[in-house]
Amino acid sequence: MAKLWFKFQRCFRYFRRKPVRFFTLLAIYLTAGSLVFLHSGFVGQPSVPQSQASPAAGSPAEGGAELPFLGDLHLGRGFRDTVEASSIARRFGPTFKGKDTSERAKLGDYGGAWSRALKGRVVREKEKEKEEERAKYIGCYLDDTQSRALRGVSFFDYKKMTVFRCQDNCAERGYLYAGLEFGAECYCGHKIQAANVSEADCDMDCKGERGSVCGGINRLSVYRLQLAQESARRYGSAVFRGCFRRPNNLSLALPVTVAMPNMSVDKCVDLCTEKEFPLAALAGTACHCGFPTTRFPLHDREDEQLCAQKCSAEEFESCGTPSYFIVYQTQVQDNRCMDRRFLPAKSKKLIALASFPGAGNTWARHLIELATGFYTGSYYFDGSLYNKGFKGERDHWRSGRTICIKTHESGQKEIEAFDSAILLIRNPYKALMAEFNRKYGGHIGFAAHAHWKGKEWPEFVRNYAPWWATHTLDWLKFGKTVLVVHFEDLKQDLFTQLGRMVSLLGVAVREDRLLCVESQKDGNFKRSGLRKLEYDPYTAEMRRTIAAYIRMVDTALRSRNLTGVPEAYGPR
Repeated sequence: MAKLWFKFQRCFRYFRRKPVRFFTLLAIYLTAGSLVFLHSGFVGQPSVPQSQASPAAGSPAEGGAELPFLGDLHLGRGFRDTVEASSIARRFGPTFKGKDTSERAKLGDYGGAWSRALKGRVVREKEKEKEEERAKYIGCYLDDTQSRALRGVSFFDYKKMTVFRCQDNCAERGYLYAGLEFGAECYCGHKIQAANVSEADCDMDCKGERGSVCGGINRLSVYRLQLAQESARRYGSAVFRGCFRRPNNLSLALPVTVAMPNMSVDKCVDLCTEKEFPLAALAGTACHCGFPTTRFPLHDREDEQLCAQKCSAEEFESCGTPSYFIVYQTQVQDNRCMDRRFLPAKSKKLIALASFPGAGNTWARHLIELATGFYTGSYYFDGSLYNKGFKGERDHWRSGRTICIKTHESGQKEIEAFDSAILLIRNPYKALMAEFNRKYGGHIGFAAHAHWKGKEWPEFVRNYAPWWATHTLDWLKFGKTVLVVHFEDLKQDLFTQLGRMVSLLGVAVREDRLLCVESQKDGNFKRSGLRKLEYDPYTAEMRRTIAAYIRMVDTALRSRNLTGVPEAYGPR
């Protein structure tokens, strides 16, 4: 070892005395390495004959799965991530197959980084061809936050927005136009209600697609979707709201009325959609359009038999009567509650939106932001929430710029840092499953079957079930002013419960704004109810333990003259 060290010192002294030789040797070494790298980039790997291709990479007919170029996009649950072309190329390498042999011929069987670059470029070119087939760019338009140019549904993704994603979402809902703004915002509509401006004003790259333009500051890059998409505007995409009595002052409650001798549901829905109204009310041979307001709040549903008059142009659908209206909610987004901003002056009071994980805190934040017009903050930082439009997520929780602060904390010191709190409580059986899904599947994903059947689920229940109880008990004990809201009550009677929450936040309750929130209450983080476990994950022992925690929380609530936990929580 000593000899080796002595040789190293001699070598170091030699090169220090003759630096020219040292740098010459270094240059030769780097040149040789570069030549090897270039050679590996251009020398291809052996081609794989079709007959010898791996079954895993085969076509659907051969038993292999066809590679999706874009993931499905569903409204109301936020954007799903698309599969980026370059990542497909990286994943499948030189044996990647296109959807036909001609595409494979274009891609070639080159090896290394050169092959991946070629494949990524070809796939991106094909995506652009698809965009051109389904939409035509028509220009840059002015947009005003108080009076939107496109007044349909809107979506935000401050990390992965692309032109195609925006177009696909708007087309899926049957809109004629799709507009992109600020690199990350997508707006849909049936007509453009703004002036055309210089193309130079639309100068921002899409957040998820560098090199593609996604509008600018208060500027929209607008595309007209192909006419084939108009066929999607059918009443099947509208939401049935029920049968309601004719409002007292019809012209004020529903300002647009059109006589339709050949009345049908799709005709009335299409009319109100085209005129940019979220409600379509069918009254025999008259179609009425408007917004939910205090004059027509849609809270008192009538027996549907009172509206059971067949449409003149449809055999199996009801079109209501002059006294009882059949009401559908169209695809048009009610923009009366979409504006959001930070507080104009820093608040001196810190208000918590406290909940156990999985109790619906993100959904409650969405409701509060729509109802108040102000951003909510967070004790933590979640990049996925920020990217979906929760702009207060990045603020420090003590900044004073947000209307309330999300927190799952339950220690005395953390609780006493807040001046007041909204305490959101949810059925522990539902909350535990929701948090387990979030932990292993993301905000709107699901835990895998192996997680439920493995050791993860029992361990999770053992650790988290006691926390569900202590979280509520601590906030009741240490909180200065605490408003208890049950998740189930919020779902059942959103108008009343959200009004209570807004009052605690110190904001004037505007009923029309609350009615607007009711019509778009789901937000971007609603987990699909279609995928449910086919079995009960709770063992009898788990249920006995959780039932004891439920009784403990129920007793604590009642001892403070508060409403106990809902009956749906189970036997106590």
